[in-house]
Parts: sequence; structure tokens; C-alpha cells
Amino acid sequence: MRKFELIAPCHFGMESVLKREITDLGYDITEVADGRVTFFGDEEALCRANIFLRTAERILIKLGSFHAESFEELFQGTLALPWEEYIPENGKFWVAKAASVKSKLFSPSDIQSIMKKAMVERLKQKYRLEWFREDGDHFPVRVFLMKDQVTVGLDSTGESLHKRGYRKLTAKAPIAENLAAALILLTPWNKDRILVDPFCGSGTIPIEAAMMAAGMAPGMNRGFTAESWNHIVEKKNWYDTLDEAREMVDLTVDTDIQGYDIDDHMVSIARENAKLAGVEKLIHFQRRGVEELSHPKKYGFLITNPPYGERLQEKEEMPALYRLIGERYKALDSWSMYLITAYEKAEADIGRKADKNRKLYNGMMKTYYYQFQGPRPPKAGRARGE
Repeated sequence: MRKFELIAPCHFGMESVLKREITDLGYDITEVADGRVTFFGDEEALCRANIFLRTAERILIKLGSFHAESFEELFQGTLALPWEEYIPENGKFWVAKAASVKSKLFSPSDIQSIMKKAMVERLKQKYRLEWFREDGDHFPVRVFLMKDQVTVGLDSTGESLHKRGYRKLTAKAPIAENLAAALILLTPWNKDRILVDPFCGSGTIPIEAAMMAAGMAPGMNRGFTAESWNHIVEKKNWYDTLDEAREMVDLTVDTDIQGYDIDDHMVSIARENAKLAGVEKLIHFQRRGVEELSHPKKYGFLITNPPYGERLQEKEEMPALYRLIGERYKALDSWSMYLITAYEKAEADIGRKADKNRKLYNGMMKTYYYQFQGPRPPKAGRARGE
């Protein structure tokens, strides 16, 4: 079985969460860098990482790394990589994305163009061809330049891993599924504890929590580019990983996961998305404004992505909204609140300084994940709300 060095990109600020996920799958980490984690694995690891990792963006096979300060060095470094070991004669290959930070080469389009020429040149030499049909399987390449160090990876995933296959309908400002999963994994929440999202929108946070509670792998219901790469990953590995994932699902689990939204239409979208994900019986969605937020039990979690004032509502509405969030949170008995927002005065208006706060990037937007920690439940009654 082939061995690889695999690269898993993620949201900036979520590297520690992804590292823990990869370690829990049983793989050895080789490097943690800004926005990505690298680890060793075999063919099975490539399949398992794609299907089981909740917080990764995609899984790349690392083809190599080299220093380049000029286009000639970029060309020669790319030319030296063993492209023929991965891309067949009829393969369709291109540099899907180039990202450059603090490097002399910074134009993505130029980097993509030079690398494609070098790939063609290498494959010409190896296959003794002058022209490639490129009508076969797809082999998208991704490249990162950091301080003139070029890292090249072959994208085994295709459409980003945050596309779980369940969210057909979205809110105006949805949170990505893998970011929602990471927010949950940064908390001590587990399936025996209460979770409420009072700004649930299209339901992403409650749905991701329900999938965790049911042991449902996030990549079970979607496809991957590498599924057709039979010369790299034997089909059996995909089938075995899917069998493993199916065996782990338990939809009989008892949960208290709730999602509220003030918009009836959003609530119906959230219900439909939960149904598509197969977890509709594990979540209670209802139309409810944050001013009605209450719960009779103790030791629950609020995990939410409220409006920032950037897109959904006018900035002048934010102070009153965040004051209301603070009031309703204070009225809950012994709860914890985890809240992601770009609104700068969140703590002041909530009326309490967060116990922890973590800087995260939601897309290109800098946000903060404020963590207001409640007391731990007594050991004898850790079960929900006891």
C-alpha cells in the first residue's frame, strides 16, 4: 500500500482542533503551519481523512517542497517533481489554486501558468508525447508559497470538505459546515449535554452537533475526486472506509439539541437541511426570537453565530441585540456560551468579559470566538441538565 505525506488545510485559527482530529484517527503529525496540518498516511488514510475529518477544507497529497525566488526556480522545482507517478497520459491537470504569503513570487495567475508549463514539460519527457488530450480523470493541483518556500499538493477532495451534501438551502450569511464543527469541538459539549443555537439560520451548528452525537461521518454522503484514481488509491479502500463510517452511526441516541430563529422561512430551511442530513429526529427547530431564550435545565451550552452588523442588520441595531444576548444568557442557570462574531463591542454590550477569546477567520473576515464558561455539572449527574 502506498504511503503519502498528506496536507489538510483548515480555517486560520483552527489548526489545533484539526490536529486533534487527525491524531484521534491514528495518524502522525509532521507539521502544523498557519491554516494547515501535515501528516503521514497510506491509501486508507487518504480515504478516512476525506470521509471522517470534520474541520479540514480538503486533503492534498504532498508532491514536494522547494525554494523559489524566481520564475525559473519555480519552473525547475516543479519540473523535478514526479508528476508521472500520479497523472496518467490522458489525465486533466491544472493548478487550481496558488496562494502566496511573504514571497517574492506573488501573482497567482503567473505561478499557475509557469507550473502548468513545467508539468507539461515533465510529462512530455516521460510519456514521449507532444500533446495531451486531457480528457481523462481530473488532477487539480494546489500550491502554497510561504517565505519563498513552495509546497505542492495534489487535491484528492475536489469540492471543499465543508460541502457535506446536506445543505441545499442556506441563510443569507451562512457559516461553513467545517467551521461550525470546529466551533463545537472547541467546547466541552458532548451528546449528553444540552445545546441551543438561538440564531440558527439554516441550521448548520445544530446539524453538525447532531451528526457528532449520532457518530455520523461528515463525508459519508458525497463524492471525492480521488475516487477515480484507481492507480493511486485502490477502490477497496473507499468501500472499507464507507463501511466503517456506516457501522459507527447510531440514530437512536437521545439528544437535546435546539435551533431557534426569528424567521419562519429560515426555520423551515433548517428543518429541510436536517432531514437531508438524516438527523431531523435529533434536533428541535422552532421560530423564536432571542428575547424568548430560556431553558429550565442547568449546564447547557449556547453555541451560536449571531448577526455581526456587517451584512444582516444595520450597525446601530447591534448594541441592543448584544445587550439582549447578555441578559438572556445571564438568566440561564449555570450555562456556558460560545459565540462567534466580528462585532467589536460584543463583550461590552453582553456585559461580561469572556473567559477566553480566539481570533478566527470566517472566510476572509476576522472574527472572535468568545467563550463564556459556566460551571461543570457535578460528576454524579453529568447527564443532560441533571
